[in-house]
Amino acid sequence: MEEAQESFISHLVELRDRLIRAVVVVLVVFLGLVNWARDIYTLLAAPMLAALPEGGQMIATDVVGAFFVPIKVTMMVSFLIALPYVLYQAWSFVAPGLYRHEKKLALPLLAASVLLFFVGMAFAYFIVFPAVFGFINAFAPEGVAVMTDIEKYLSFVLTTFLAFGVTFEVPVVVIVLVRVGLVSVEKLKEIRPYFIVGAFIVAAIFTPPDVLSQFLLAVPMCLLYELGILMAQLIGKSTRVDESAYQAPDETTMNAELDKAEADSAANRERP
Repeated sequence: MEEAQESFISHLVELRDRLIRAVVVVLVVFLGLVNWARDIYTLLAAPMLAALPEGGQMIATDVVGAFFVPIKVTMMVSFLIALPYVLYQAWSFVAPGLYRHEKKLALPLLAASVLLFFVGMAFAYFIVFPAVFGFINAFAPEGVAVMTDIEKYLSFVLTTFLAFGVTFEVPVVVIVLVRVGLVSVEKLKEIRPYFIVGAFIVAAIFTPPDVLSQFLLAVPMCLLYELGILMAQLIGKSTRVDESAYQAPDETTMNAELDKAEADSAANRERP
């Protein structure tokens, strides 16, 4: 009991140390970038600034918004830059408890999920934002000055980044579900129509109320679902042991094993 408690405490200490290391690295990166916080925010706001009509601009309605919003953006960028090290610390903590075949599956999926999340954010920044902002600002009535609050813009951007980043994780989720045996590739193909409907419902919830942005989220989600099915077929089925392939030993083998065990037991009793 004491050994189990000591092991639990040692794991907590290790977890604390790794969290501290990750936080320190994020703070170091932040301190290196904070001097360019205004430029980083300008880069983030570039799609909206490019779509605004002539004379349009972004405003700060909060007293401290012009200071804190660029700081928040810089902190977010710092975390993304330090993300590989943060994930390395998480992997170093979890990996010792995994089997070899689990490591072989988990590490590529972890790397793929991070890459796909960044790809989703890039898709939102370079494809979705220019199209959506241009579409929405084009409907501004005559004589209305379009001015977007930087706090609300940041909230919209973060929500969209998260939505598209998670959306691009669909292939990884599909592969994991197939590999652990929760669902088969045939079942995924069967429920395809329901997934398409669900994709458009999710897009309607997490995107602005316009058809263009909904399509830009739902269509990639459906394509990534198909990619996940294809990858699951290529990688193969679950690595679980097939119970139907198990064969019980025959009676002769069992008797021989029992005789051997009894002989070993008798020999141990005879020893001084």
